[in-house]
Amino acid sequence: MATTTSRRSASPRSAVAGRRPGVRELAAQATRDSILKAATKVFAKHGFDGGRVEQISKAAKSYDRMIYYYFGSKEELFIAVLEETYRRFNEAESQLVLDADEPVESLQAIIRFMWGYYQRNPEFITLLNTENLHRGRHIAKSLRAREYSSAAIEVLGRVLRNGAAQGVFRSDVIARDVYLTIAAMGYFYLSNRFTLSAFLGEELESDTAMTHWAQVIIDTVLSAVAVRESAARLKRSA
Repeated sequence: MATTTSRRSASPRSAVAGRRPGVRELAAQATRDSILKAATKVFAKHGFDGGRVEQISKAAKSYDRMIYYYFGSKEELFIAVLEETYRRFNEAESQLVLDADEPVESLQAIIRFMWGYYQRNPEFITLLNTENLHRGRHIAKSLRAREYSSAAIEVLGRVLRNGAAQGVFRSDVIARDVYLTIAAMGYFYLSNRFTLSAFLGEELESDTAMTHWAQVIIDTVLSAVAVRESAARLKRSA
């Protein structure tokens, strides 16, 4: 796997633990954060190829040279944007309060969180669409991508294990498969809702349609993970 240069990982946040950052460190971090935020918007709107360094520096009220100083290159900045996108997803998910004694409700909470997060953060979908057009060649160079995915899968894995221990979920369910099912049903619907609305002759972006689809995802996932004798009961309780 290709590696990135050390400059991008040398963030002021990596200061020695327990020591308060100085004024210069805080200013440097603010500049870096501003560039990252501006780059997220530019890349989400124009893609990697269409997003220009000059656009990003202007949006960040900074200078081109600062982008190269903190990130090394346009590609490394794009990788940092993708990493930050995943990091913010994990951070938001970590705020979920999941009851180990209520695996069904916890699984529903994760599904609603993912569905809601996709809606509230449209750049999440557009950035990943852009990277998939590039066949994932940028994120493949990330040193942190696997770290972020592992955290998301582990949250779901704990819920599934709790459900299996209580006899309501199948013990052979793979957390990765469930995650992909939830992500696929939510991601595909939202990223294709405009063309599908025209194709199906329905307004898939209406509140009613979106609420309905959230329930479809929940019903589908619960049916897939439930032990046979409890599948119907779980669907009724959803």
